[in-house]
Amino acid sequence: MVQFVNVKEYNPDWKKLFEEEAELIRSILGDNCKAVHHIGSTAVEGLAAKPIIDIMPVVADLAAVDEAAELFKNAGYEYMGEFGMPGRRYLRKGGVERTHQVHIFSEENEGVCHDIERHLAVRDYLRANPEVAEEYGALKSRLARKYPYDIEAYCDGKDAFVQSLEMAALKWSRDRREWAMLYKATAEVHGKKRLSPFMDAGKVSAALLSAEGNVYVGVSIEDLKGLGMCAERNAAANMITNGEQQIKKMIIIAEDGKCTIPCGECKDFLLQMDRFNEKAEVLLSLQENKADFLKNL
Repeated sequence: MVQFVNVKEYNPDWKKLFEEEAELIRSILGDNCKAVHHIGSTAVEGLAAKPIIDIMPVVADLAAVDEAAELFKNAGYEYMGEFGMPGRRYLRKGGVERTHQVHIFSEENEGVCHDIERHLAVRDYLRANPEVAEEYGALKSRLARKYPYDIEAYCDGKDAFVQSLEMAALKWSRDRREWAMLYKATAEVHGKKRLSPFMDAGKVSAALLSAEGNVYVGVSIEDLKGLGMCAERNAAANMITNGEQQIKKMIIIAEDGKCTIPCGECKDFLLQMDRFNEKAEVLLSLQENKADFLKNL
């Protein structure tokens, strides 16, 4: 039987259907199950989609999933094994007009081929960018009307968009993780400390992400004779000490806990370190309103 390409407007019930099925999957996988994620278009509020609930369980051991194959079959699933993707276990339910698809990965996959990261990045990117989700939904609706009984033509028609979407989503996701990593490093050293009757430190803190992916932190140092150091210059000195000089991203947290920008002297210092640093990004607020380093100084 030919599969009918049926794209529908977003249905709030999809979330409930996922939660019900996720509970069933957890009961089958037991302690091997580390997480169950709702992925795909039905996981994005407002996005038109084929009414198929895509589910991504993450497990400790894929071999143990194979041992549970019969339990999945008893629950109405076809157990398809890798089904063309090494490191995955694919299951589906509902026959030709399927209702559920399950993509099981080992938690080790995150560091190997990034399938887990890819699926979650696309979902979260679409949730955070409704204009992209709207464009994607409109494309799928057009293709479904054009190829209602040709699933291959439907998939081919959205392939270029999906590839571009995945690239943008992965960049966005990794960018967010880098900022989160920098903020955590900055927060850990932030806080004014009295070093002696003559010197304080930590009123301002900074973290720099190098072009090589390493994080360097520094705090402000203030003394009675004006021989102290700004936090960002302290972090830069730490970077130089460890043999690096190119800055990719930067966070500076002021005494009031808000993001700030380098002072004029530090700007000159960082640019003298390496002209590459003119392309560095600085976080302007904790809401991630970032921009090019020089453009905002």
